[in-house]
Parts: sequence; C-alpha cells; structure tokens
Amino acid sequence: MSDHQALVLSEVRNKVGHLTLNRVAAFNAINLDMVRCIAQQLNDWATDDTVVAVVLRANGDKAFCAGGDIRELYNNAKEGNDLNQTFFSEEYALDQHIHAYPKPVIALINGLTLGGGMGLVQGASFRIVTEKARLGMPEVSIGFFPDVGGSYFLSRLPSEIGTYMGVSGNPIGAADALQVGLADWFLYAEQITELDRCLDNMQWGHSSQEAIRSLFNTLASKRASGSKLAPLRAAIEQHFSKDSVAQIIASLASETDTSIKPWCEELISTLRTRSPIAMATTLMMLRRAKNLTLADCFRLEYHLGSQWFTKGDFMEGVRALIIDKDKNPRWQPASIEALDPAKLDELFAGFQAQAI
Repeated sequence: MSDHQALVLSEVRNKVGHLTLNRVAAFNAINLDMVRCIAQQLNDWATDDTVVAVVLRANGDKAFCAGGDIRELYNNAKEGNDLNQTFFSEEYALDQHIHAYPKPVIALINGLTLGGGMGLVQGASFRIVTEKARLGMPEVSIGFFPDVGGSYFLSRLPSEIGTYMGVSGNPIGAADALQVGLADWFLYAEQITELDRCLDNMQWGHSSQEAIRSLFNTLASKRASGSKLAPLRAAIEQHFSKDSVAQIIASLASETDTSIKPWCEELISTLRTRSPIAMATTLMMLRRAKNLTLADCFRLEYHLGSQWFTKGDFMEGVRALIIDKDKNPRWQPASIEALDPAKLDELFAGFQAQAI
C-alpha cells in the first residue's frame, strides 16, 4: 500500500463502498493526495454495477475531517508553486461531484467536521451526525473565507444562521445541525457498529436509496437534544441580517435583552479576533451566493481563492496560529472599521455567473 493510499482506505462489503479517511494524527485533514484518492475511487464506483451505495467515514473518534491541510497550503504559497491552485480546483470538483453523485452517499459525521470536511459531507444523500459531531466553517479565524461550497450551503440556511457561522467561524453541534439543515439523521456513536451490521446484511432491491432511507427510519432519529442556537435564533436573524460586519457588531452591541446580552458581548469579542477582510468577504460572498447555482458558487470561491494568498490574510493567520503559534495575527487592516470597501470590490471584480 502506497503512502497516499494509506491516507484513504477503501473496501466494498455487500455492495457498499466504504471510503475511510485515515490520517488520524492530523485529525484527517485533507490534502491533494487524499482528494485524488477519493475522487478516483468515487469515479470507479459510479460506473460499477456491483456497488449500490457509498459510505464516507473516518478513523479515530476526534474528527471526521478538521479541514484542509493548511500547513501544506502555507508552504506551497511560500514556495511560490501552483499546487494550491491545483488543490482547490480538484477539491472543489470532488465536492461538486459528491452533490451530483449517481448513487446514495452516506456521510458519517463523527467528531470535528470543519472546512474541507464540510465540503465532503454536505453533498451527501444522507448526512448522519453523532453526539460527538461539531460542524463548522472556521476559516475567518485563519484569515480565509468559507469555501468548498460553503457559499452555497451556508447562504441557504434559515434565520441568518449561515451568515452567523461564516462570519464568526463558530461551530455547531448535532442538534443544531439537524435543526438548521446541515444534517439529516442522528445516531449515537456507539450505534455505528449496528449501522455497519445492517448495511453488511442488507437485501438490496431495486432502489438502494429507499432501502437506506427505510433503514434510517428504523435506526436513527431526525432530532437530537442539546440545541444551543434555538433560544438565539431571533437574535441571530436580527443582528446578522445587517449589510456590513461593522453594522453587525454595532447591532450586537445594542442588544438589550438581558438573557441574550452576555452572548452578544462574547460574540463581539470573538469577531474582534477574526480577520476583518475575511469576515467582510464572507458576508459579501454569502449575500451574492443566495442567487447563484451550486456550480457558480464554486466558481466564485475559486475566483476569490485564486487572489487570496496575496490579497487576503491567510498567510498571516496561519503564521500566527499554526507556524509561530504566537496567536497574535497582524491582520491587514487591523479592524473592520479600517477596511477600505474598494479592497472588497477588487476581490469580486471580474466574476460573472454562467448563463443557465
């Protein structure tokens, strides 16, 4: 087994293809080798009549996938090679393929599922969360913006939840993922063994999709306890519907409900640690993405990403949080109030949605 194959394990049992992320020490962070391995296996299974469904899963109980390999992206940018362009192009193509995959895809979301991990699971037919699941798009914390289709799926969440998640970078748990539409079914982590037993013994009829849906109707639940966002939904919608990040912060600061105010104050403190240009770009991207197709959302993300390593805060964010670990990023500019709107216009300039 070669190194890149070891990063993703594959096997077929009872006509079900299982793809297992196997980079446990790195919280299954995804790199170009893994993207290519997953894409090749999905392509092979798409035309294999002996495979009727696919399961995406991961080894280890800490993370399904904690995102892209940001250290590798940082090193590529430092070296000045074109591997980051290649990575984003192939990763986005893989994520888009999962959205349109011709066979049912079951994503087992157990543990951290962030950034690039969300790109893998959000296109799946059946998104299963466990009590250990933490789903999020934390890119603004390292000076980047939500990509891998995040502009599409975040912009379509109810009550400005997607705007809140993208601009703040804060993750959510299983109960909230189910409520807002980022997951479909809940299973306790200890039930995964039973799920595997059922899949291994399934009698496949004419529709694998219906057979799997029936299985989850029996085995899983559509709800989970422990929602953190439910009492905050109205406040999130009120504050995150504003037209700029500065207005969002001002709105949070004006909150008068004593039961909500401490949460607002903590959130303002969080936003003040995030990259101003990343937050502002995220907000503008999500507003535009509401009216874009999935394919155009990926195109917009690629358009922004192709400029980001020279015009955005990614390199400084990774330096401060991952490389030097001083946790004191020197964002450019340092505050949202100092951000020149022309910088945003420059980033989005030249992007055109494709005619349908």
